[in-house]
Amino acid sequence: MAHPGAQVAALRPQLVRRVVAAVLDAEQAGPAEVSVTFLSPAAMRRLHRRALGHDRATDVVAYRLPHDDGFAGDLYLCPGVARASARDHGIPLREELIRLLVHGTLHLLGYDHPLGTGRTRSAMWRRQERYLRRILRREGQPR
Repeated sequence: MAHPGAQVAALRPQLVRRVVAAVLDAEQAGPAEVSVTFLSPAAMRRLHRRALGHDRATDVVAYRLPHDDGFAGDLYLCPGVARASARDHGIPLREELIRLLVHGTLHLLGYDHPLGTGRTRSAMWRRQERYLRRILRREGQPR
């Protein structure tokens, strides 16, 4: 579940599973296999460069994979990038990592958003934030 160089300050595997499952269930996704890997900023930068041609670390990369029954996908999260974003927004790292799990899972389900300032006004972002609030309440972290 974690890359050796990753700083997983993060989330217990049980919470990762609950968050991904909550989104999949709410979206009625059916059978799904999702792997989640936490990467260091350097490893995420390499992945982001290979995947999208961007030579910088990013917070999350999602790959949907072909699968006979339902779907499968890989999520890659970078706690180092998430930590900087959480600090910039004055929120706990745990909350930002849960947001990224929700965000990446929605991408696996086919949701997308514009880049830039329109991102946080998109339908996908609003859906993500609804799920995030629900999950945080359920996990005992009010928001």
